[in-house]
Amino acid sequence: MKKLYTFGLHQRGLAALLRERLEKEGVSSLVRNEQLFTGLGEIPFVEIFPEIWILDDEMYPRAKMLIYRWLTDPSSSAPDWTCPRCGEELEGQFDCCWQCGHEKDN
Repeated sequence: MKKLYTFGLHQRGLAALLRERLEKEGVSSLVRNEQLFTGLGEIPFVEIFPEIWILDDEMYPRAKMLIYRWLTDPSSSAPDWTCPRCGEELEGQFDCCWQCGHEKDN
């Protein structure tokens, strides 16, 4: 198991989102320290930042490349799409429709 990335306190949601994207890419991972922000003041602040850890060390290089691409390449954002089930217009970063729950076709 290897630590892949450390997030800021305000980026807990981003950590969970990227972990989910890694899982969809077949990379098993977990978010550590996700709820430790409540201990701020009792625990040293550098110990409570959310972290993504990769469970299989062999997947680490692939996961590192994916995270880097998702966080730095603005051209990798997907185009906006329309849900084929309910017709809701959605931004490209969403993988499923918030209105009806239908997953985006790839």
